[in-house]
Amino acid sequence: MAQFSRIEVATIMKETGLVPLFFSQDLELSKQVLKACYDGGARLMEFTARGDFAHETFGELTKYAIKELPGMVMGVGSVTDAAAASLYMALGANFIVTPVFRKDIAIVCNRRKVLWSPGCGSLTEIAQAEEMGCEIVKLFPGDSFGAKFIKNIKGPQPWTNIMPTGGVSPDKDNLKGWFDAGATCVGMGSQLITKDILNQKDFNKLEAQVKWTLATIAALRA
Repeated sequence: MAQFSRIEVATIMKETGLVPLFFSQDLELSKQVLKACYDGGARLMEFTARGDFAHETFGELTKYAIKELPGMVMGVGSVTDAAAASLYMALGANFIVTPVFRKDIAIVCNRRKVLWSPGCGSLTEIAQAEEMGCEIVKLFPGDSFGAKFIKNIKGPQPWTNIMPTGGVSPDKDNLKGWFDAGATCVGMGSQLITKDILNQKDFNKLEAQVKWTLATIAALRA
């Protein structure tokens, strides 16, 4: 069962501006990555469940977060159907992120008042998602559309909250482009939690990278 309501999750996404994305079947590695992000100031983690038995890893990782990392909001990405969304919510997911817009996922998440963020690529899809109660839309893949897409959407729909994912990096110019265009927050995976960091198990570097990224986002918004 979710520890945070969808409004609480949406608020944290808006306030921090960053949703780290990560997946590994290695539970101990996942715990270290999660703690480094937490110590760096991140308060959300999207576990991109793309492998076999991912739900088992997520369940244990969520138990760890509840016990050791107070205030850490655990969510799941790459969810493709309502059954998977229901499974992950039963395992404690506080938000569900999908690569596409699906009404069946919207229904099961809304039933439990859990935030869901569908991948959308057109104004029509975004409008349909919002009609189904979506708080924050995922722009995916972000680098296929670019920051200008967000600016163009915010013109006729200034109320729309958008989270670009894909093509977002912890580079000041990259972040500036997204937030100047009106992004509510950004999703960041391998550009933040790099292969180099994982291979070297340099979690101090990851913590510093997260801290710098959050500080940069805060400065850009000021």
